[in-house]
Amino acid sequence: MAELTLHAVRGMNDILPPESASWQRLESLFRDILRVYGVGEVRTPILEQSILFARAIGDITDIVQKEMYTFQDRNGVSLTLRPEGTAGVARAMIEHGLLRGQSPRVYYLGPMFRHERPQKGRYRQFHQLGVEFFGNGGAATDAELIALSAHLLAAAGVPAQLQLNSLGTPAARASYREQLLAYLRPQRDSLCADCQSRMERNPLRVLDCKMAGCQAIAQDAPKLLDHLDPESAEHFALVQRLLDDLGIPYQINPRLVRGLDYYHRTVFEWVAEGLGSQATVLAGGRYDGLVEQLGGGFVPAVGFALGMERLLTLTPVQPSPRPELFLGALDEPALGAVLQTCQNLRRQGVSVVMAGPGSVKQLLKAAQRSAARLQALLGERELHDANVLLKEQAGNGQWQGSWTLLEQGLRSLGVDFERGHPHTTAPSDAVGKLS
Repeated sequence: MAELTLHAVRGMNDILPPESASWQRLESLFRDILRVYGVGEVRTPILEQSILFARAIGDITDIVQKEMYTFQDRNGVSLTLRPEGTAGVARAMIEHGLLRGQSPRVYYLGPMFRHERPQKGRYRQFHQLGVEFFGNGGAATDAELIALSAHLLAAAGVPAQLQLNSLGTPAARASYREQLLAYLRPQRDSLCADCQSRMERNPLRVLDCKMAGCQAIAQDAPKLLDHLDPESAEHFALVQRLLDDLGIPYQINPRLVRGLDYYHRTVFEWVAEGLGSQATVLAGGRYDGLVEQLGGGFVPAVGFALGMERLLTLTPVQPSPRPELFLGALDEPALGAVLQTCQNLRRQGVSVVMAGPGSVKQLLKAAQRSAARLQALLGERELHDANVLLKEQAGNGQWQGSWTLLEQGLRSLGVDFERGHPHTTAPSDAVGKLS
């Protein structure tokens, strides 16, 4: 029998150090920014009833027809790994009565699942940061949400261009749909296979197809902006004026659309270089029809989702933080003291790694592999004499905030501390002495 080789599912990736440090840095940065905007976190289940996505996204969409991970549980209930976050958040808002006279602002951060061809920045398990504002249909809310998205991307150090459009109301869009179909039908054979199959049920998707032939056809298609109802045109003009006031540059893209009926009025995307044809790193829009579609009554809402994998491909990998101290036990009698010292220092915020028991040679190699700033070796003799030599490993000979904490930790073991003076020219010299 051949030996079994286990590996991750295709398109679902492990995130390991030092890459995980980049994820943690970005997640922490985003959470801090969202806090100052008054946005609270919501954590919805990864599994939802399949009917939620069929009702929210639509039975005829590619997501529902081709991409969802759906199965029946032991009770025969059809469940789906969430392909996106907005539907689950809207369901939670309705179920827990959070939309009654309230205007919640929430965000989610976690994995989504779609069975599509893995490519750069697009995986079968991918992670999204999503932000949803409920209860306000004004243009100022659209502009504030876009400003928040600009803040997040700027903080991440990712340059991107904002593209903006308006879809108008469903009624205005229905009228435009007929004019668009009249333009597309004579050119059906020149469209790609995907656009040919979805043209009749969702012609707006032809406008954002990435195939060159479809883009050329879409270039001369009737523009939705020319068919907006008066209220939507006024709303869109105010969004633009407010973005101008905020100093946020944008480009009007009349081919920017959404494929779902509950979207209307403002839609936007941030497009970055370095992602190939799938250049969108953040996309959002107003979806006033969704909550009503899910049985919760009419509640205006606007939101966006940011692809974490895509964003991280545009940011440098952050090195894993270096431990402050390596402590090695030279013999078994010193193990308890070394472990106790480590715990005392960790409680005070000092990053410490330990090893042993082992020989001096073994422990020095372990100290070097740890990349800690400082290293000290303790054995029974050192503990008995209360005299420990602290050395700096490779570095510039300077550190901050460690002496006092080391002093407290070591004094807790009854070892008196005499502060030394760091040597900045010879990292291999002793930079401190505990005596």
